[in-house]
Amino acid sequence: MPREAEPSLNERAFVLKALRENIRIDGRAFDAFRDISVTFGDEYGVADVRLGKTRVLARISAEVAAPFPDRKFDGIFTITTELSPMASPAFEVGRQTDQETLLSRLLEKAIRRSNALDTEALCIVAGQRCWNVRADVHVLDYDGGLVDASCAAVIAALRHFRRPEVAVEGGVVTVYTLAERVPVPLAMLHHPLCVTLSFFHGGEVVLVDATLQEQQVSEGEMVVTANRHGEVCQIAKLGGVPTDALMLLGAVEMAVAKVGGVGSVISQALEENAKKMDVGGMLAELSAENER
Repeated sequence: MPREAEPSLNERAFVLKALRENIRIDGRAFDAFRDISVTFGDEYGVADVRLGKTRVLARISAEVAAPFPDRKFDGIFTITTELSPMASPAFEVGRQTDQETLLSRLLEKAIRRSNALDTEALCIVAGQRCWNVRADVHVLDYDGGLVDASCAAVIAALRHFRRPEVAVEGGVVTVYTLAERVPVPLAMLHHPLCVTLSFFHGGEVVLVDATLQEQQVSEGEMVVTANRHGEVCQIAKLGGVPTDALMLLGAVEMAVAKVGGVGSVISQALEENAKKMDVGGMLAELSAENER
């Protein structure tokens, strides 16, 4: 089974000694993210997030389907991940690695189980028809920070997506095209984002957004999911070095403070994209025609 190239003993010693002297290899502060950029495709629901050299593409799609029998008043929301060999030699086609399984579970807990998307708003006819919303996550390049970039990409794509308008008359569901009626944004209750913390030197040194090299020499990781209101949605620490409770609390507070910065980058990118897509006020004109 292919695997990522491990750092040499000299590289490992160099990184750890630099951290002991309060220096990161790329010159960032311990609590600083790498440069993050968010771009959107020509279609609704396509978001491309770059976090340093890590690149993740998320695509949202929706179709009318039958709801689950035990959730008659809810729509369906699923998240699928794909780690391509193009991103890293450690990823294989057709074989799910432990990292892909972990990524899927963390995104599931962070976004779907925290009720970021209002699934009740996806219901069209109770027990008969609903919207089936699917988020496909494609990892195009990998240099650490995979969970953070993937979560940001899914949230950005969900906020950018517009579903077709529907009407129900006599039990018949009519789905209108984008040319017939203005598409409708998804109803989101909050916008959770992930921040990954890496521990070094017995938990004495904590880094935000570690690169792949820093991640390989770390002694443990913790993923904190929070929204801009300061509400913690998830804390996942899967093994690694034991951490003091007070130090853990300080790390969580640091992660929560960083969520606002990532959220503002996404919001700014959405505003710029909205201006670009609404050339000449066409959306407003289409909306006025619908109202008439």
